[in-house]
Amino acid sequence: MAEATFALNQHFLFGLSNSRTTTWLPNRKTLFPSQKKPPHLSLIRCSSSTSPPPPSSSTELDSPTAESCVNLGLSLFSKGRVKDALAQFETALTLDPNPVEAQAALYNKACCHAYRGEGKKAAECLRTALREYNLKFGTILNDPDLASFRALPEFKELQEEARLGGEDIGYSFRRDLKLISEVQAPFRGVRRFFYVALSAAAGISLFFTVPRLIRAIQGGDDAPDLLATAENAAINVGGIIIFVALFFWDNKKEEEQLAQISRNETLSRLPLRLSTKRVVELVQLRDTVRPVILAGKKETVSLAIQKAERFRTELLRRGVLLVPVIWGQAKAPQITKKGFGNRPKAAPSLPSIGEDFDKRALSITAKSKLKTEVRFKAEVVSPAEWESWIEDQQKSEGVTPGEDVYIILRLDGRVRRSGKGMPDWQQIVKELPPMEALLSKLER
Repeated sequence: MAEATFALNQHFLFGLSNSRTTTWLPNRKTLFPSQKKPPHLSLIRCSSSTSPPPPSSSTELDSPTAESCVNLGLSLFSKGRVKDALAQFETALTLDPNPVEAQAALYNKACCHAYRGEGKKAAECLRTALREYNLKFGTILNDPDLASFRALPEFKELQEEARLGGEDIGYSFRRDLKLISEVQAPFRGVRRFFYVALSAAAGISLFFTVPRLIRAIQGGDDAPDLLATAENAAINVGGIIIFVALFFWDNKKEEEQLAQISRNETLSRLPLRLSTKRVVELVQLRDTVRPVILAGKKETVSLAIQKAERFRTELLRRGVLLVPVIWGQAKAPQITKKGFGNRPKAAPSLPSIGEDFDKRALSITAKSKLKTEVRFKAEVVSPAEWESWIEDQQKSEGVTPGEDVYIILRLDGRVRRSGKGMPDWQQIVKELPPMEALLSKLER
């Protein structure tokens, strides 16, 4: 939940573009300009406020504004009065809010609906904020307080709309995905240019060949050779068909790649609890470990972990971190009732996202400390999110959702490979290079 007060003349700059978006950070009472821009997406934080906002003036009480209603709604929510807070956010939207106030009201209204388990209403609020008020989709994707919403089908629908860029929903999100896609496949644009150019050339040639073919069929003294003309026409038609087919095939591959990048981004934000009880997101473990996700029935996963213990030393040398996910561990989204946005148990120890998160992710000292906290196995936080992501990954690879699978990640956080059942640890030891090897350095 956004913090209780905010300054309308200040903004938090965060994202790939130079556009500005309002950012609500936990434990802060005003907005402030960011000093640096992390490489990815913008963020609006939802978090409960422990201290109420400053008392409103009598003028504000007599004439409520969108700003005062948002602040009052936040205060009410911090006291557990979710229904009353929701009413305030709805009122704020009727008081001619400016874009900053409207975005804040819609986003916090969506958070209230998510807290109440009203996925469709939350999705509609977020859809409006995305389409009309320049909300960054990365905000929804990264916010740990929307974990319960991200486990719902409505989130998957919204994410798919954002990925496709339909109706301006998530345009910046799709643009960011395409930038990553271009880095991974730098010659796709060049190939498309040649496909179009060669198709056009074949079409022009066919345009002049067809009249010659007609004259050849009609015959006569000056008629061109029928066989040669027919061969030219066939070559031109075949060229058009081939190049158009290649163009659409490349488009299809790009969409599949964008979907995979989107899943990778979702995966990077999934939380884990280390052996020291510290909760981190997978993105913080990049370049440090190779997570191996074991998803399946409890008996199957437990047996796989027991077998892995025999190769513990060699697997640790290769940076393997076991991440067991038990099917059915989270039958419903886990929601705490103590104020909005608090995640269960140890989740409050999650680092804030923004400047502080960027410093944590890039700090060599923090990474060194993190290495000492990583042990052979980690515990998943928000199991519903993990199961949802794994099921999406299974569908993309043609595997029946719910089957026992394993997924090995690279040091850079991307999926290395996956398979049905549980892994052959001896084969993995042979396949993965030690952390100090050159191949591991290149993988980073």
